[in-house]
Amino acid sequence: MTRKRKIYKVLVVDVGGSHVKYLASHQPERRKFDSGPELTAQAMVERILADSPDWDFEVVTIGYPGPVHQDKILAEPVNLGRGWMDFDFGSAFGKPVKIINDAALQAVGSYQGGRMLFLGLGTGLGSALVFPHQVVPLELAHLPYRKATFEDYVGLRGLEKYGKKKWRKRVEDVVDKLRAAFMPDDVVLGGGQIKELKELPEGCRPGDNANAFEGGFKLWNQAGGPVL
Repeated sequence: MTRKRKIYKVLVVDVGGSHVKYLASHQPERRKFDSGPELTAQAMVERILADSPDWDFEVVTIGYPGPVHQDKILAEPVNLGRGWMDFDFGSAFGKPVKIINDAALQAVGSYQGGRMLFLGLGTGLGSALVFPHQVVPLELAHLPYRKATFEDYVGLRGLEKYGKKKWRKRVEDVVDKLRAAFMPDDVVLGGGQIKELKELPEGCRPGDNANAFEGGFKLWNQAGGPVL
């Protein structure tokens, strides 16, 4: 007799440099509040719990804006307060917690099959590679590109420094170079800056920040691994 698989009630928290957005299973809409350089991990958890006493959840997924390995944060965030690396999120929430890079979280929610490259055009450049049953967070933002890094040209700094016309050309060039390097079947462009593109580079499809929540649900509830 096949044992029925448990479906968890999941709280997904998408941590960003400007906002923290969160959504629980079966809730009609997400909630959010401003983040910024003074926000600590403790303050974030306290705010979420205080603002959502009506939400019922059993487990938590956190999308973190920095490197993560096996649910462990490897570096303090650039645009938030200190003390994230050693913080015990499980004790603070009182629930089991999974932590994943925020770009990888949105990539999981965007996945439709094959080998998919996700590039998040936001404040910086988020990136992840997704295969059947496997997600590989990438740290491409600070690799050398032209006279600086990928992030310096296609992140928000690049948009503000070079203007939309040159920035769009850089995005096309970076996508072409990374497509040649990773040979994906599918390329998804996400992040808040994709709205500044007149059209997507050839062979790309748009992501959606809401896919981060779908990714967070999948990490707990999808059979056969986090992505299918």
